[in-house]
Amino acid sequence: MKRLPVILTLVIAILVLTGCGSPEEEELTPVTIMLDWVPNTNHTGIFVAEANGYFEDAGLDVRIIQPGEVYAEAAVVSSVADFGISFQEQVTLARADDVPIVSVAAVLQHNTSGFASLSEINVTDPSDFEGLRYGSFGSPFEIPTLKVLMECAGGDFTKLEIVNTGYADPLALLSERKTDLGWIFYGWQAFQAEQQDIDISVVMMKDWFDCIPDYYTPVVITSEELITSKPEVVRNFCKALSRGYEFAIKNPDDAADLLLSAVPELDPELVKASQNWLSKYYRAEAPRWGEQKETVWQGYADWMVENGILSTSISGKDAFTNEFLP
Repeated sequence: MKRLPVILTLVIAILVLTGCGSPEEEELTPVTIMLDWVPNTNHTGIFVAEANGYFEDAGLDVRIIQPGEVYAEAAVVSSVADFGISFQEQVTLARADDVPIVSVAAVLQHNTSGFASLSEINVTDPSDFEGLRYGSFGSPFEIPTLKVLMECAGGDFTKLEIVNTGYADPLALLSERKTDLGWIFYGWQAFQAEQQDIDISVVMMKDWFDCIPDYYTPVVITSEELITSKPEVVRNFCKALSRGYEFAIKNPDDAADLLLSAVPELDPELVKASQNWLSKYYRAEAPRWGEQKETVWQGYADWMVENGILSTSISGKDAFTNEFLP
């Protein structure tokens, strides 16, 4: 008889535990993120968050997809994807057309793109673009950017030939002498050029911020609708993503290994070199990964107006939010 209270206590405890369930048994919220391009080191934090269980810790079941006929901006606004990888310039153009997408995090704190040419033609600044053929992918901000850069350096923009190449590989176009100049992301394509023995020099945008303001590229976007209807999903996603990128900042080699495990077709030497260069730009001098500033958003939007890309500016403060960053 003295053992009965002990048995009853155990039975009650088992029933309580069974009724409550364990955290692992709780249903995860499905979430989709669409990349902007093939997987690369701009995306490392996403794959780290997936591999290390950060999304699952946040109660999310995240599916990572690549763009096809539909790009991330259209996918997000149409709810095909909950989140996407985009660029400040694209978000600005979209919001100017009343497309309700919002940037919730900056993947990189500064613009790390630049204009690449073969080293043999000795381009040292934008004035040297005169007489060259630029391979254009058809964006409305390419020509204004090139014009301002060249004029800022004392060059004549009318002496630059614009060749419509679509989304053809700029490195291949340079190597095959089909173009002389291409716009690249240094953190990936400069190391890709090295792997392919293509000797290039790059005029970096960061060296010309006095002429063209800095802007965030890439960024993580979502829809205004998701922010309004499911703010906790946005918050949990940003929390997990932040953990992924913070891991990559502190552990670039390990992060590169996780990216390679997820995408084994990538070149290991390229990924390692790129990751070690890029990791320091994820947060840079910002107090936390993903942080964005109104001055950066408004400054670039106003520059787009001044150079005829937009007819009227947008509200920079409405184009982004830091609210969901941990």
